[in-house]
Amino acid sequence: MSRIFGKNGMRGLAVTEFTCELAMQIGRAAARVLAAHKDKRTKILIGKDMRSSSDTIEAALCAGICSAGADAELLGEVPVPALAWHIKQREACGGIMITASHVGAEFNGIKMFSSYGYRLGDDREEEMERLILDAPDELEPKQRRRYGRVIRCETAIDEYTDHLKKIAPADLSGIKVAVDCANGSASLTAERIFSDLGAEVVMMGNTPDGLNINSSGSTRIESLMTFVTENECQCGIAFDGGGERCLAVDEEGSLVDGDVIIAACAGYMREQGTLRNNSILVTQANNLGLLRFARENGIGTASAPTGERSMMRRMLECGFSIGGDPSGHIIFPDDAPSADGQLTGIRLLEAMKASGRKMSGLASVIEKSPQVMINVPIEKKHREVWKNDRAITSVIDEFESILGDEGRVVVRETGKEPVIRIRIEGRDFSAINKMALHIAETIRERLYTFDN
Repeated sequence: MSRIFGKNGMRGLAVTEFTCELAMQIGRAAARVLAAHKDKRTKILIGKDMRSSSDTIEAALCAGICSAGADAELLGEVPVPALAWHIKQREACGGIMITASHVGAEFNGIKMFSSYGYRLGDDREEEMERLILDAPDELEPKQRRRYGRVIRCETAIDEYTDHLKKIAPADLSGIKVAVDCANGSASLTAERIFSDLGAEVVMMGNTPDGLNINSSGSTRIESLMTFVTENECQCGIAFDGGGERCLAVDEEGSLVDGDVIIAACAGYMREQGTLRNNSILVTQANNLGLLRFARENGIGTASAPTGERSMMRRMLECGFSIGGDPSGHIIFPDDAPSADGQLTGIRLLEAMKASGRKMSGLASVIEKSPQVMINVPIEKKHREVWKNDRAITSVIDEFESILGDEGRVVVRETGKEPVIRIRIEGRDFSAINKMALHIAETIRERLYTFDN
């Protein structure tokens, strides 16, 4: 089980929980684990989002990397997918993104990337954890004739925006779109990208001050819903603080989530002949409406656990060209080594224009199933135990049988602080809500029985 890195990197309260000392040790461990061959000098790229704590964490990471004899190349403030793309372009051994993605400015964290720009594998993150937690003496700095250098790149943003327009040269003329950058990294790129592609862009959430990141954007999309209608836009798109996620709003101010975006883009890609293997990747979090859309349109599906690392691995194995989850974490592996919210936005607007429909019409391609989710906190001593309790599993099995092909029951543990998450989908909201509450109560009763 991960002790520092989770499925989406590591995160904590900036400086006090995710300390400078830990950041320095991560830098040293990264230099060790990502080390180049003996005939090549180790270079690690570092990017950061707009949080006020990012400079502090960056300095500590640089100290760790350079004290271990590797070079740190600083891209400055960039979207997460920009760092991922730059790694291979600059022939680096890997990359570190300083970001806490979609959460508030009081937090910060890091995401690790391989030399190909993909999320670093479990085995290498576990080796970093071993060095930091179990064998810190192996990371003690040693006297060297030559230490690492800090290299500053001044062109990272320009190169990334030019690249994005090159791989997605859509004609977005005639579209008036509201763009919410969540006061994050996309504030540096989005207006230029969408304007250059021909759209009339109305911006919001693009005045970062280090403290207001994610005060709007994909995780607080209500403000964009109002903004779209007030400014008479045809649609709106919203990113998270790191520029990875993308959600949308139609012309009436209604949410267009990741399920709808995947369906719209996959349908357009199939028409263009770019939907490889005529299939999409989904996760357990995706709504059954997306699966029905795929089935009714002759599109295949494969599933993967949530989290970019698992999704990307599965997509590369299957040869798929699109996949993602309802939160807007959508991957186009033919074009980018990581989820890219701005690329997703371009693809969605391109599909809307090609369809000749309004965004609300495009969103009607799938019929969403009602969904209920309940979290049941548990103590660490109860981890995995509940899975072997027949009183719990029989209730789950019974409800799965009742729902059949018209619904789904997903019960799993999640988070470092253990929580059992119950998610049920079906045609009848009242029925599935009762089912979810019954499962939750059964779990609580049985855990009480275990303790007594």
